[in-house]
Parts: sequence; C-alpha cells; structure tokens
Amino acid sequence: MKILSITLLALYIILDFAFGQNLIQNATNKFCDDAVFNHASISFNVVDIQTKKVIASYNKNTSLPSASTAKLFSTATALELLGPDFKPETRLYIDGQIDSTGTLNGNIWIRGGGDPSLGSKYFVSEEDKRAFLEIWKNKIQVLGIKTVSGSIIADASEFGYEGVPNGWNWSDLGNYYGAGPSGLSIFDNLINFKFNTSSINGSPVELNSIEPASPNLEFFNYIKSSYRKGDNVYFYGGPYSNIRYASGTLPVNQRGFSVKVSMYDPELQFAFEFEQLLEDNNIKVLSDYKSARLLHISTSLTDYDSRKLIYSHKGEALINIINYTNMKSINLFAEHMLNLIGYQKTKDGSTSAGKKVMAQYWSSKFNTKGLHLNDGSGLSRSNAISATHFTALLIQMSKSKYSREYKYSLPIAGVSGTLRNLCKGQAAQNRLYAKSGTMSRIKSYAGYIDSSTGGKYAFALIVNNHECSSSVLKQKMAALFNVIATN
Repeated sequence: MKILSITLLALYIILDFAFGQNLIQNATNKFCDDAVFNHASISFNVVDIQTKKVIASYNKNTSLPSASTAKLFSTATALELLGPDFKPETRLYIDGQIDSTGTLNGNIWIRGGGDPSLGSKYFVSEEDKRAFLEIWKNKIQVLGIKTVSGSIIADASEFGYEGVPNGWNWSDLGNYYGAGPSGLSIFDNLINFKFNTSSINGSPVELNSIEPASPNLEFFNYIKSSYRKGDNVYFYGGPYSNIRYASGTLPVNQRGFSVKVSMYDPELQFAFEFEQLLEDNNIKVLSDYKSARLLHISTSLTDYDSRKLIYSHKGEALINIINYTNMKSINLFAEHMLNLIGYQKTKDGSTSAGKKVMAQYWSSKFNTKGLHLNDGSGLSRSNAISATHFTALLIQMSKSKYSREYKYSLPIAGVSGTLRNLCKGQAAQNRLYAKSGTMSRIKSYAGYIDSSTGGKYAFALIVNNHECSSSVLKQKMAALFNVIATN
C-alpha cells in the first residue's frame, strides 16, 4: 500500500509538471496565432535551467534583429573575461623637461583606456562631472608646471577610429542613443543643446546654448515650434564630422528645452576640455589642443616608454558599468564592453577586435551557427540572434561564478529599470529578470523567470514586424510571461 501511494504521488507530480509545461506551450501557440502576427517573424524559447529541457518554443532557431537584448552578450562577455572588479585606466604623460621657470618644454599626453565613466552622469552629478580633470590639473601643478610649450594631445588610437559599429542607421548617429564609443570618452559623449520656442506654431526655434562648448562645431537648425507635445527632433551628422543639423518639432512656449546630441569627436573634446581647465587655472598652453587622429599618429608609433607617466586614473568597476548598461539600456556602455574585451585580450580596442573575441569565446561554449553580432548594444539592424542563442547564453551564465552579478544586473519586472512597468501587479512581477529590446517594428525580451511552482527558466522572445502598437504588444507578451511565472 505504501509503495502504491508513493508511486501515485510520483505519477501525480510528473503529470502536474507535464500539465504545467503544456499550459506554457498552449499559451505560446495562442500568442503566436494572434492575427497581429500574420506578417511577423517570431522566435521564442523557454528552457528549464536545471534539466536543459525545452519547455515551450516557436521558431526557436530563427535568427532576427533583437534590438537591445543584444546587450546580454556584450555584458556577459565582459563579465566573464574581465571580471566584475576590473577598472579601465586612463593615463597622463609628459614629454620633455621642466625648466627652472616652470615651463614644460614639450607636451602633455592623455592616453585613452576605453573608460566610459569619465564625467558620466550615471556616476557623478552635473556639478562634479569635471572633478576628475581637477585631479589631473593638480598633478600638473604639483610638478611645478606653469607653462606648456607644446600641446595637450589626446590619444585614443589604441581603440581605433571606427566611430560607430556597422549597421547603425544614419538617422540614429546624431542623437543621444547613437553616441559612438571612443578610447577617450567624456561626459557620455553627449552635448546638451538648449532651445527657446515661440508661441507660434511652425515658427523657427532659437538656439539658447550648447554645453559643453564643442570646438569647431557647425550647426544648421531646421527645428520648428509646434503644438505637438514632447521632443520630436532628430539630429544628423556622422562620427568626426563637425557638422550637425536638426529637423523636427519642439513644443511651443519653451525656454531652455534640452535635447541631448552625440559628440562628434570625443578625443578632440577631451583635449579641449583639459586645455581649457589648465588655462582657467593660469597654466598656459602655448600650442592648441590636438588629437592623435588629426595628427595621423597611433600608439603603436608612439613611444610611451620614453615619456613620464604622472598619473593613472582608474574608472568605475566593470560591474557598476554593466549594471547601468542592462538596467538603463545604455548603448555607449555596451559598445565599450566590446572595446575593453578586445583591448585587454588582443591590445586592439576596436569594435572589430572585440567582436572577434566575443564570437570566439561563445562558440567554444555552445552552437553559435546563425548568430551574427555587429555591435554590443543592439542598435545595428544587421544583428541576427535566435531565441535559442539567448537561452544558451543565459544557461551558460547561470553556471558562471558571476551568475549572481549577471542576473541581478537585469531589470526586474514591475520593479526596476526598463521593466518597471512590465507585469506590474501581475504574476510575473518580481519573478522575471530580463533585458528588453525596442526599435521600430522590433520588440524583444530575454532573461530568467523564477516560477511560483519552483521552476527556474531561461527564456527569450523576439518579435519583428508586428501589426499592433508597441504598448499592445507589450500587454500580449506580459500575458505569456505570467503563464510561465505560474507553471
């Protein structure tokens, strides 16, 4: 009798588990059969992390552009290869000698190390964003330097000059989310344009101010005042081009309306900022600020061993950068993840080098056939990732010694980051940890779900070319996530 009871209990557990799985697959089928997806492409996969069994799927091997969920790959790779405590370094050198009058008969060099946290709004207040430069200035003063006969030279060459990754759209490049990475990034590689608008619909807007001051920037303004609410402006201009032009509308009756714009040359901006600070503190620089790119020099042709290192600045710990990357979906930080892994592993900090390192690493862990990553942020529409690729990555990271750091870098449904309004007050709240991705005609989520029944799942859902609004699609996805969270 006892044996029979145990057998029946085991059978009940098995049947209950199988029934729960069927519910998830049924919910998946219902979701995918919705008429709004008649012309859409969908890739979906849910895997039990412990058993590695597929619980539910739909076109799980179909590779699609997934927008910002691609950040799961760049942040995971950086965490695995560099570790959470890694800190990028930026170094300050001088060449030449300092004479008895306090004149440095030479140059000051700023050697980039791919640190995206320098003056970043995510780590310091607006008032303190130049505090790190004050420290550098103090190092110059301690040496007794009162005059620099040469220049301030910013050198980001070890990270290359690709500007932005392949596949980024022209309409993205000039805007805040299209700021490209650099070996010398500063102030999140952004410039703040402020505008005054009139009370007349369709009238031109007036440029109020630009901060920080951007050397040699040419701006062409085609923005109009409008009764339409919000920022409807697009800026245009490529990397290293000092020409920016803007079109679109801003609301009427505004003063100092702020629009964030990508910085056209962070390396040059860096040299300009440091020279300005030195001049403001009565340290004269006799030759204008310069950049390695414009001087056509590279670190490989520059003998830093012959120069004097006067300071090495350590940036934020990698895990802090990763937390903001995933929680706030910061494209610039994600691109820097690629730069840093390339530089640390091959001494080449370019996006191309980082992509190779990332591809080689994950191809040794799981089948990456059909996986095409052209950037670290997901802004490239040339990316192609399947739900299977995502769940394979997530399962690998669940076994990592940094699994906890990785999981808790992700937004939590109904609670934090880009997921704070997803499944709020519903079954998946506090149970779903995921990265979201949104672009025109693209919506995706990938991450972990801890079910109320004890299941631990890795999942990914990618939808392209849906025929409903993003908000309606989000509701339909949330309904599916709630089923997974209760089975």
